[in-house]
Amino acid sequence: MLEAQRLTKYFSRRPVVKDVSFIIRPHEIVGYLGPNGAGKSTTVKMLVGLIKPSGGEILFEGHPVEEQIIEYKMRLGYVPEEALLYSHLSGREYLQLAGRLRSIPENMLNPKVDELLRLFSLSVAKYSPISSYSKGMKQKIMMIAALLHNPDILLFDEPLSGLDVSSILIVRSLLRSLAAQGKAVLYSSHVLEVVEKICGRVLIIHKGSLVADDSVENLRRLMQTPSLEEIFTQLVQNEDTEQIAHKMVAVIQN
Repeated sequence: MLEAQRLTKYFSRRPVVKDVSFIIRPHEIVGYLGPNGAGKSTTVKMLVGLIKPSGGEILFEGHPVEEQIIEYKMRLGYVPEEALLYSHLSGREYLQLAGRLRSIPENMLNPKVDELLRLFSLSVAKYSPISSYSKGMKQKIMMIAALLHNPDILLFDEPLSGLDVSSILIVRSLLRSLAAQGKAVLYSSHVLEVVEKICGRVLIIHKGSLVADDSVENLRRLMQTPSLEEIFTQLVQNEDTEQIAHKMVAVIQN
């Protein structure tokens, strides 16, 4: 179980995340939604340990992560929005490196890497340098690297960026299967349709603060609206999007 308690982060004295609290339990896929700049990626980076919180605490299985940081990170899988990879390595070499850093025995590592590359349709390119990969291929490598060591907590920040339709369907099914096996998943995304289909619960952040934490079904009932998109719009969208679009068309045509 992963718990955020009153997480806060300031940049240049400006609060980007303010008193955000939530729990992610085993078998859960929790969606994390918000407009650009709302604080989603900052929250995820604090949970991963890339950014130190200005306030609040992160607990793993009831204990502060600072007290067990190595064990915590060994049980964590993270897919960032941007695939930051060693471009001179091949996909296979990068995954071998990731596996060795996770202390996966060599006799287990290589078969696992090769099979996951095959299942993600990357076998043909596994010996090619990552610099030659498309954005979607790089994203697949990041996803495999995050899953190699069979982590208990999965933190995904826009994991479908650049993926083709077939790969998106695979990832959706994969996340459901991982949750069924007892993994706890936080899925941060702008793609409301995917979140609605795979997440049992959603967190919505707006201007650094949580404005919702509930199941999609309960939010539909409470807000009397049929879709997650309409719920999201009511909670965080202050502008009239149709009016803005019409004004943009007028500017383009002038």
